[in-house]
Amino acid sequence: MENGLESTGDSRLDQAVTQWLQYDKFCVSLQNPKTAAAVRTMVKDRAMSELQKCFGACMEFGTAGLRAAMGPGVSCMNDLTIIQTTQGFCVYLEQCFTDLKQRGVVIGFDARAHPPSGGSSKRFACLAASVLISRGVPVYLFSDITPTPYVPFTVSHLGLCAGVMVTASHNPKQDNGYKVYWANGAQIIPPHDKGIAAAIEQNLEPWPKSWDTDGALQSSLLNDPYQDIHREYCQTIQQHCFHRELNKNTKVKVVHTSVHGVGHIFVQAAFKAFDLQPPYAVEEQKDPDPEFPTVKYPNPEEGEGVLTLSFALADKEGATVILANDPDADRLAIAEKQESGQWRVFSGNELGALLGWWIFQCWKQQKEDGKASIKDVYMLSSTVSSKILRAIAVKEGFHFEETLTGFKWMGNRAKELLDQGKTVLFAFEEAIGYMCSPAVLDKDGVSAAAIAGEFVSYLASKNRTLSHQLRSIYEEYGYHISKNSYFICHDQDTIKRLFERLRNYDGKNSYPKECGGFAITAVRDLTTGYDSNQPDNKAVLPTSKSSQMITFTFANGGVATMRTSGTEPKIKYYTELCAAPGNSDLNQLKTELDNLVDAIVEHFYQPEKNNLTPRPE
Repeated sequence: MENGLESTGDSRLDQAVTQWLQYDKFCVSLQNPKTAAAVRTMVKDRAMSELQKCFGACMEFGTAGLRAAMGPGVSCMNDLTIIQTTQGFCVYLEQCFTDLKQRGVVIGFDARAHPPSGGSSKRFACLAASVLISRGVPVYLFSDITPTPYVPFTVSHLGLCAGVMVTASHNPKQDNGYKVYWANGAQIIPPHDKGIAAAIEQNLEPWPKSWDTDGALQSSLLNDPYQDIHREYCQTIQQHCFHRELNKNTKVKVVHTSVHGVGHIFVQAAFKAFDLQPPYAVEEQKDPDPEFPTVKYPNPEEGEGVLTLSFALADKEGATVILANDPDADRLAIAEKQESGQWRVFSGNELGALLGWWIFQCWKQQKEDGKASIKDVYMLSSTVSSKILRAIAVKEGFHFEETLTGFKWMGNRAKELLDQGKTVLFAFEEAIGYMCSPAVLDKDGVSAAAIAGEFVSYLASKNRTLSHQLRSIYEEYGYHISKNSYFICHDQDTIKRLFERLRNYDGKNSYPKECGGFAITAVRDLTTGYDSNQPDNKAVLPTSKSSQMITFTFANGGVATMRTSGTEPKIKYYTELCAAPGNSDLNQLKTELDNLVDAIVEHFYQPEKNNLTPRPE
């Protein structure tokens, strides 16, 4: 091998290592030799499994951008791969926007860091800024950590061409990511992902000034939007504050945790913007810490394990509600103390029902003040989320639409509707993501926290709780009981085999007609584009061969979707049983859903045969 290194014995691996070290040679001159040194050590020690992890396959740029572990090599997030990605992104932007050098790009970052490789979100953001500035593109680089929603807000607010957020959200601590927003303020969707990926492949060698972060930080093209955007954001979300006097006098005590992420100061500011009392902050978790020392997983979606310290603080202070953001503050979890003294952690679907209902009630109160008529009002959710908004829409008279999984689809659809003069009140996904304001065309845990704070205060003034209100919603619009989970699988061949078996269940191109005694009435496969409910058997929603996703509708009113994750080694399932209003035998509904889920796991997942690891408790 070149560079004075011995061969690994794998010619393809040798070539990948040699090319990467060649591209990375400038790195040493910037006093960041850690990644190159790590590769040399791995080759010298013939650490084949580690080399395979780092060089086995290039990261694929998709609609979610990039997400991978930080470290050396083409498979990881590091200085070089960030530069290569941004060079391709910059070239693609130059092709798409003639006014790129007038409008510019915003870049934000969270607090993640990986000392062994010298990588961090801030360094990656500075390198991305350096690449863009080297081509004469104005860059709005936040000078400090910010929540992810601030980036799409800035794109829309300043009319920029694009935005980049360096974050891995709630992933494990070693991971990082590169999330891209388009000029419409929403995450990218096809064909932009393919266009950017192709441009990256054509611009792998670092440009002469791509490494020059010192020069970029001194450039007149660099702007710091932090103070202005923070002020404008807090001003903008106040249009969703409807009970200011009540907020000032509320006696409800709320605890907030940012789970070692960026959320603390921004949620405190959002509460202040609503004239709410500041929430009690979980001291051990309020400051950013890339080690996430107090939690196994920095993901409030995992429930009680992440909230242990929040429960203790709430009990100490007499608080009855807990709000929890994930580390980049785009998601929100909520827990409420019950009369029994136990804590209830609401599911993402339950919070979608609560927040959707509340935001609609606030709109109804205001509509006589020149608001749009109900025929122009829309709510959105992803296809794997609860259908509760559809039930509310049918009864109340507004529009409800489903999109593919992920806020990239909801954000883009919301923008289309807004451009048509429609009112988009709310969008949500079951993974505790909520878009409560059209000012941010993505999930936003900061504005959602303030709106939830006001909602809780309002309910308390009526001597009601979130649990009371959820029961009332289900009694009025019909119970929607959901049960979602996942299995972990690192073997792509196993995943493909599992889904192909379902597509050829009783012979070639035949899907299951029943599952453990539960009759199946419809099948939609958004990998192949098949939908038995459509006259021509062709799915209406967009399809993608790069991910697996099959939805089964059952005769008992149940719906189950099986899909792979775009960012984690998981095969997820989402199940829901929808009952008509008046069917209030909750225990019977839960038992039936439990039995349905057990059948799906046994007959469709076959965890023992496929060596699948259940979700950790």
